[in-house]
Amino acid sequence: MSLLELITKASSSIQTLPTDDESNYPIVLNPDPIFLKLKPESDDPNPVKKLTGWEISQTDQELIKLGQKFSQTLSRKLKNVKTFGKVEFLQMFTAYLENVGIKIGVSISFDRTEKGYPCKLVDLLGILMSGDVKPCIQEACVTLEVWDVLETMIINKFVAHSLTSNLVSNLIEKRMSDLIVLCVKHLPDLQTYDLMCVLKYFLATPSEGYKTLVAVREYWTSQALLAIEKASAAKGVGVSSKEKSFAKEAAVLVMAAHDGFSVSELCLHCFFASPNIDEVVLSACVGKLNGEEMKGLIEYLGKWLRKYERFPQIVPCPKASLPPLGLKVCDWIPSFDCVVKCLGVVLDVHFSSLVLNSEFRELTELQGVAASLANEARLCGSLANLTERLRVEHKAHDRESLANFAI
Repeated sequence: MSLLELITKASSSIQTLPTDDESNYPIVLNPDPIFLKLKPESDDPNPVKKLTGWEISQTDQELIKLGQKFSQTLSRKLKNVKTFGKVEFLQMFTAYLENVGIKIGVSISFDRTEKGYPCKLVDLLGILMSGDVKPCIQEACVTLEVWDVLETMIINKFVAHSLTSNLVSNLIEKRMSDLIVLCVKHLPDLQTYDLMCVLKYFLATPSEGYKTLVAVREYWTSQALLAIEKASAAKGVGVSSKEKSFAKEAAVLVMAAHDGFSVSELCLHCFFASPNIDEVVLSACVGKLNGEEMKGLIEYLGKWLRKYERFPQIVPCPKASLPPLGLKVCDWIPSFDCVVKCLGVVLDVHFSSLVLNSEFRELTELQGVAASLANEARLCGSLANLTERLRVEHKAHDRESLANFAI
């Protein structure tokens, strides 16, 4: 009997569970004990054998039932939000996570009266929430406007994959600009349509949306002040020249990204620096922009080009987000390559309308800036080629001198 026939025979004898029954076990927290209990059903010498003894541990079963009960109760209560409020939801939610901690033996070191207690529980035990619990919590947070818990879930990537589009649209509708930025930064599976909606939102942010952008401005300002502090500290005694240079480069980068940009444009920094964005996605997003949005995007890109013309020493500092500097915004600043590619996509997608529309005078002004940067790039390229050639010739001369000495 062939191996394929053995596999077919073994699989046909296994009872297939209905699709609905599979949802009874949305998670398996610790599979190791399960595999240790598996044994062959018979002593048949065939290489393919049916195994028996599959059993989920008692702790996992209790956690699954706990999650099912919580999600069913919460779903039922969300059908009538007039009688179900924020306080009751938080009581239910914290009680559920506390029970999860008890089941697995995790001690909670903070007190229930502490500020942000539900968020701390999410940080500690959120990873144990099953797939049927996360969508319910997400829906409750949006419906009841429990933004601090939702923020913690987004940062920890506990948002249900199937509801990311729904989440982005709800946050845009609620004008929660700061949480939209967090979605761009922390959710790796945003769809092109979601990214297009985010781009349009920050290019024409509604007046109500600026109320929730205060925290974004404060964060960038604090990081700019930290950059100044680190650059000043690097001038002290005992600091290596390499550390001084690195701190100065990071400070210049943060300064360039902070000064002269509006708070909504600071959010665009995160958008264009996001790993979700590539040329295909960007082209699709830019193609859906209207005239006013296009004008805002070109003005934003123009600011960056002028920054790079004025401060040619600006370079990416990916390691600046790590200690000892801790400048996390450096991970969310678009590079010069990113800015140029985006401007190229804009011209490719909207070339005819940009040429025919006299309102886009910004492009004419940027022509001189682009020409200056291009000339500088050609000069730097020539110098780089010359330096590399001299380095190679120097190495060849050293090898020849060593060979002559050996002779």
